Amino acid sequence: MKIWKKNLTGFALGAGLALGATASQAVEIEYWQYFFEARVNAMDTLIEMFEAENPDITVKQTTFPYADYRTKVAAAIPAGEGPDVVQLFYGWLNDYVEAELITPLPLDVFPLEQIRAEFFPMVQAMEKDGQYMALPTAVRSLALFYNTRLFEEAGIDGPPTTLDELVEIATALTKTDASGNITQVGIATGMNAQDHHWWREVLVRQMGGEPYTGDYQTVTYNNDAGVAALQFYADLQMTHGATLAGFMDEPQAAFKAGRAGMLIDGSFRIGALDKTRGLEWAVTELPAGPDGMRSNYSSYWVNAITTKAEGEKAEAAALFLAFITTDAAMQIWLDTVGELPAKPSAALTEQNSNDPVFGPFIRGLAYAHTTTFVNESAQRQVLMDAMQRMLLEDQSATDSMAVAADAEQAILDDYYD
Repeated sequence: MKIWKKNLTGFALGAGLALGATASQAVEIEYWQYFFEARVNAMDTLIEMFEAENPDITVKQTTFPYADYRTKVAAAIPAGEGPDVVQLFYGWLNDYVEAELITPLPLDVFPLEQIRAEFFPMVQAMEKDGQYMALPTAVRSLALFYNTRLFEEAGIDGPPTTLDELVEIATALTKTDASGNITQVGIATGMNAQDHHWWREVLVRQMGGEPYTGDYQTVTYNNDAGVAALQFYADLQMTHGATLAGFMDEPQAAFKAGRAGMLIDGSFRIGALDKTRGLEWAVTELPAGPDGMRSNYSSYWVNAITTKAEGEKAEAAALFLAFITTDAAMQIWLDTVGELPAKPSAALTEQNSNDPVFGPFIRGLAYAHTTTFVNESAQRQVLMDAMQRMLLEDQSATDSMAVAADAEQAILDDYYD
């Protein structure tokens, strides 16, 4: 199969020839990612295709549970073990660079201007000192999943297109038992899931503000826009009673169980929902703000060459990384995992843009923002705490927002100063 070579557009072709000319024996490289069944299946397919074109290179895929993944990577590479190519969340990049776990991509294989021209602009967050440290096969955005059966039962014609309609429909879809306990939420929510991204890069902007300065080093949401965004989110539960924090533990669990009318989630959720027996669902773009503004959040996992890879292994790793970032590989990842191609040339085909499932996510990339995290877990916790202060301590949105802004700014200052 020669599909991938047609899409290399220069990436690694010269490196591949050099490797073939100098390699004296078969080379085995290791690829690590966290376990997510659809991702593993997609990578198995790509590895099979790559090995068919490169019979002297073997790629061994190893996976770990998400909770253990970062610890395993951090321990293995300094010991000269583990992956030659590693998958990591874009928000972890600074940690991996500082710990010297990954190495810059070779410029002769991954030319700077070519990457800038061919990938979505959000990928430029991977550039440091004139070289890219990593590249994604796919990117993610958010969209609104909705249960079509529950909508039909409630006599609702279609999904919300505005935030006001979101509130109205979520309230109508909420059900309680005789004691007043919620048995079905109109919208499943949780700052511990994707809602902190929805709040940060969507709601704040739709309320007229911006979450940070352009370099993402200074918090700018401690103002009327940030307070309005937090109040809107909190009111879904506190005023409208259309959701419940912790309902069925995780938002996606409630939606998969048919106990939530709507869910804001990433394109990576498509595969799991497809496999949920009896669940009838559809997806649409995120609701527009009060003035019609649309915004979205985009994130991605990237692949990097580790400092463990040397000599022929480094050359093979570069060739493999080039292969899994071709248009053909990105389409396989989209079809298997549901994550979106990282290049416009692969994502914005007529078929993909008009797809009833993928289309809303792909269209959302046009107005998406990517948060530059220094510690994604800690910055997420700031917003989780902000909600808890309002729900459990009856703190006002204004006061809770001020505490959150100070806490997140301290995280940023600790990193950048």
